[in-house]
Amino acid sequence: MNDRPNDNSNSTDADPTPPSVIEPVRTFMSDDPTPSSQQELDKDRLKLCQAVLFDLDGTIADTAPDLVAAVNKMRHDRGLEMRPLETLRPLASAGARGLLGGAFEISPEHPDYASMREEFLANYEADLCIETTLFPGIDELLDQLDARGVRWGIVTNKVTRLAEPLVALLGLAERAACLVCGDTTSHSKPHPAPLLHAAELMEEKPEQVVYVGDDLRDVQAGFAAGMVTVAAAYGYCGTDLPPTRWHADHVVETTIELQQLLRDVQ
Repeated sequence: MNDRPNDNSNSTDADPTPPSVIEPVRTFMSDDPTPSSQQELDKDRLKLCQAVLFDLDGTIADTAPDLVAAVNKMRHDRGLEMRPLETLRPLASAGARGLLGGAFEISPEHPDYASMREEFLANYEADLCIETTLFPGIDELLDQLDARGVRWGIVTNKVTRLAEPLVALLGLAERAACLVCGDTTSHSKPHPAPLLHAAELMEEKPEQVVYVGDDLRDVQAGFAAGMVTVAAAYGYCGTDLPPTRWHADHVVETTIELQQLLRDVQ
């Protein structure tokens, strides 16, 4: 993968997609859960799928401890009390924007944001995989997919220089059929480009691919790409709409539920 540096507000993530691209997808979302009749159709569609793509942070790997440690080091260096992991954990999917906002109450418009973002990134890159682990049940799930000959890959908004070494440290680099990062294509999620690129790399039709993620933008991207979407409610999920309101094709509360759901993928 080429590591194309981005001057972005999410630090660990690539540039956000322009609102004009996201808006048509957002109109699909509403405050109502998916009708049961649609859920039955989605189950039948799942049986036609032949490959699985996963988000990284909050879906495959619990990266929040190291992300929170990076921002708490900044607080410690300033003589401030560290923030509890559980307080900042839901913000982990938003990268530096979310974590700096949660730890220092600043936004990308703040004059000190750019320098603090670089400090956060340096802290995180130095201790990338200290307490990060795969979520319980994920390694078993990947073993099950491998045993059935189902190809799987990772599509993340994390930039290449962070995603590639992290995936290697987690022991997944040789197993994944592809790794598409936030700076691999010209757009990052919720734009469908990264998912479509991953499907192309795996030589699969998008409509025969499942995408699993723990953020609303994952469901938006998967829907726009024409994939079957699964909301990983066991992940970080942000602090806005709950996963049951994202209109994902499926919602799983645990990795065990995810294992059971993906048994239909052959």
